[in-house]
Amino acid sequence: MVRFLAAQYTERDGERRRLIAGVWGIFGHGNVAGLGQALLQAAVTGEADLPYHLARNEQAMVHTAAAYAKAADRLGTYACTASTGPGSTNMVTGAALATTNRVPVLLLPSDMFAGRTVDPALQQLEDPRAGDVTVNDSLRPVSRYWDRVTRPEQLVPAALAAMRVLTDPVETGAVTLCLPQDVQAEAHDWPREFFRERVWRVGRPPPEPEALARAVELIRAARRPLLVAGGGVVYARATAALRALAESTGIPVADTHAGKGALPWDHPRAVGGLGSTGARSANDLAREADLVIGVGTRYSDFTTASRTLFQDPHVRFVNVNVARVDAAKLSATEVVADARIALTGLREALAGWRVDPEYERRSRALATAWTAETDGLRRAAPSEGRAAQSAVIGAVNDVLDDRDVVVNAAGSMPGDLQMIWRARDPKGYHVEYAYSCMGYEIAAGLGVKLAAPDRHVCVLVGDGSFLMLAQEIATLVAEHVAITIVVVDNQGFASIGALSESVGSRRFGTAYRYRDPDTGMLDGPPLPVDPATIAAGLGAHVIRVEEPDDLTDALHRARAARTTTVVHVRT
Repeated sequence: MVRFLAAQYTERDGERRRLIAGVWGIFGHGNVAGLGQALLQAAVTGEADLPYHLARNEQAMVHTAAAYAKAADRLGTYACTASTGPGSTNMVTGAALATTNRVPVLLLPSDMFAGRTVDPALQQLEDPRAGDVTVNDSLRPVSRYWDRVTRPEQLVPAALAAMRVLTDPVETGAVTLCLPQDVQAEAHDWPREFFRERVWRVGRPPPEPEALARAVELIRAARRPLLVAGGGVVYARATAALRALAESTGIPVADTHAGKGALPWDHPRAVGGLGSTGARSANDLAREADLVIGVGTRYSDFTTASRTLFQDPHVRFVNVNVARVDAAKLSATEVVADARIALTGLREALAGWRVDPEYERRSRALATAWTAETDGLRRAAPSEGRAAQSAVIGAVNDVLDDRDVVVNAAGSMPGDLQMIWRARDPKGYHVEYAYSCMGYEIAAGLGVKLAAPDRHVCVLVGDGSFLMLAQEIATLVAEHVAITIVVVDNQGFASIGALSESVGSRRFGTAYRYRDPDTGMLDGPPLPVDPATIAAGLGAHVIRVEEPDDLTDALHRARAARTTTVVHVRT
């Protein structure tokens, strides 16, 4: 398996890269005598170039692989191995995130003895209904491809099928090959063909001419069209084609979280983020739009404001997507194709056509007004000696260069980021808001930095998410990877607390508090939890921001540091 993975490559537009950059793992029962031995042998003998990285948490290593794949435009990823039982099931959340986000990761969990000579074994879940069920079956519903290799010769078709799914833009997600611990160590007479170098070519499927013609007809008839740029624009590296279409037609462009930066925020046709947490400018245009052109978006509930955003009674949709399941959403006119090819085709077919000048002026005026409004949020004054979260985001945005990367996933920050973050680079904004998984951020920062070592990475993480999965700071230190981690500390789950309060539940169970012996509730004094001390204990350099005015200087110092640096700020 190790020799096979080391010989797999992807290629698109003549650019070739390793499909599997290495293996993240934690060894225990099952894989220490199988994959563990094989990885050591490869490193010592040089028979396979497949680096091994030690993670501190199995969920986190899958997050690292997923973030790497996202930053690599889904053309490369990591394999992740875990021991049988709890180690393997710890990967379920990471697999769900990868599949939800449509990014490839390869999971190689150890499994129970296929020979069943030891039954039940340590950590085995006994299912009285079936003898072939193990805890790894929990990975089935969150994997795009799942198999259990119970005989050595099964590995050949299983491994090839896994690579096929990992490299398919439509089918990709988590791929799981369960490896029983006795089968892992079996000898077998392998065919030489299995180990040859393979290049998996990722194509650019063109649209059907009739589908493109139908889309062009709808666009030419529209008076108030709006284009929604999703993650597919970024993955397809179609940003230049998007810009050319917007400039030649005057169609305003809104973006989703995954598509942010596909068009620079200050481009004359850019109108901001769309949806429940989006910009007023984009949402005003969406409410009035008579045609919505979705490119590479899966139209999540936040993007469509739970399908309440598009309010013109006669609104029509044109969806450009490589996956038909997404192209068909909202009863749209489907254009099933690669985003770059389709956008280029639309521009050529719309030559000479442009939206009404008054509509152009209105879209630009709305975007300008939104910029002025968010200027105030980015400079929000401190309250009771603590910085406003929006001001922290604004300060980070100002300190980072255009090619630097901000990473976030959960809480109230994704909403604030979509509103006020100003991205010029399509890879500068890495916010996981498909699964919105608390604990993703720090592990993801590691993955992004490994995929883009020439970019500085800044993780924005709330204290609640930090406490769920901070251990990968130790991995960052061990791997000599330098990133900035800004811990925004509001002593609890403030985002869901605000939602709780809005529905009448009085922020119940959302703050880090002692239990009050008088009320029996968790509403006593604040807990003395200190993320900065935890980060220092894991090996990071720590900068405490005692006064809001010191934040910018702390961010500059962290960015210049040669080791992972945690900036702790109370908000």
